[in-house]
Amino acid sequence: MNMESLWEQTCALLSREMPYVSYSTWVDGNMVPRILEDDILFIMVKMERMISMIQNKYAGLIEKKLSEAAGRPMKIMLLNKEEMEKRIEPDPVRPQQDDNDPRLNPKYTFESFVVGNANRFAHAAALAVAEDPGEAYNPLFIYGGVGLGKTHLMQAIGHFIHQTDPKKKILYMTSENFTNELISAIQMKKTYEFRDRIRKVDVLMVDDIQFIAGRESTQQEFFNTFNELHNENKQIILTSDKPPKDIQRLEERLSSRFEWGLVADIQRPDVDTRVAILREKTVQEGIEVPDEVLHLIAGKIDSNIRELEGCLTRLVAYSTLVKEPITIDLCERALQEVFNTVKRKQITAELIMQTVSDYYGLTLDDMTGPTRKREITVPRQIAMYLTREMTGMSLPQIGNVFGGRDHTTVLHSCKTVEANMKANTDIRAVVEDIKTLVKNAQ
Repeated sequence: MNMESLWEQTCALLSREMPYVSYSTWVDGNMVPRILEDDILFIMVKMERMISMIQNKYAGLIEKKLSEAAGRPMKIMLLNKEEMEKRIEPDPVRPQQDDNDPRLNPKYTFESFVVGNANRFAHAAALAVAEDPGEAYNPLFIYGGVGLGKTHLMQAIGHFIHQTDPKKKILYMTSENFTNELISAIQMKKTYEFRDRIRKVDVLMVDDIQFIAGRESTQQEFFNTFNELHNENKQIILTSDKPPKDIQRLEERLSSRFEWGLVADIQRPDVDTRVAILREKTVQEGIEVPDEVLHLIAGKIDSNIRELEGCLTRLVAYSTLVKEPITIDLCERALQEVFNTVKRKQITAELIMQTVSDYYGLTLDDMTGPTRKREITVPRQIAMYLTREMTGMSLPQIGNVFGGRDHTTVLHSCKTVEANMKANTDIRAVVEDIKTLVKNAQ
């Protein structure tokens, strides 16, 4: 089947599953297939600003329908016009396509990864592995919630290694790809070819490894693959939504091997990091958004990076459609539905202070008063930290609520709590417990 017929069948399937407005806006006339290479369809997106939104919201569905139309597992790569032209037009100096091109998302690099307190350790570990693959930490196991940057960090390692040593063979795949390709290989009696392709790489990256749990034959195959690569000092990088020991129905022999190297977690980004992520996104997309709007979004959305960037994409699209500049008012109108859905039950500084007071058996006067006793200053500092983290209030605003304190006092309190959380897992657990109580307070 040629590329045009494949895309035509894919669109027919998509039109039946997607709402008419969504299909006509994001797919029909906006997405143009340009290159079909093996199991990857390269698609040019005319509305460049919408690439991230399409990637986050519809890429999974498009790949599913594309695979149905093709009769085999397929992936898509969304590119803007400039990126597509570079891929189509050969470099006059290097006319041949790079045989070892890992085919990673070009946007997932270390340069575009925003580092904050929530991901600093994982970022440092990833950079160490990229600089010394197979030696530094093997395997590297990164875990965290959905949309926090695990795939970005994993693929950044791949880009770095490829740029440093283009001869290295790098393979990125999801655990679902691994399972599907294994099943297909068994059915077609091509398991040798499958193993030859997987086990002759220098770097193996498997996303969402937790999904092999409970699949006996897949776990057996991955166990053998892991052993062979590890014995040859080939780098293995895995991601999951939880640490190895917490993955239910994962064989113990696998979970123990996953902990041989380094296990690094990524937490939800704090408000400063969320603002930085939005700023980086505006730079990537070449758009201008007032700082107060970025702070508004960052203060409202704390679930994950994907949702954060999705809000920015929606705001820009709304601004373009109504032909109005981006302001606080426009932002509140454009994202009203989103804000109402995730408004976190009106979390306020007062609610946080009350929750912290109840947790420690204190009074609200203790939160705002001048007392410097440790049994009061520590809870007060935690309350200030959570207020900054969960409300998006400025330092002076927080200081005013907490008894008229100076903004430098608030900043010192926040930094103290951050340092204590990093050094002491018990304190970190307490802060997370209180945070959960705040979210469930109403």
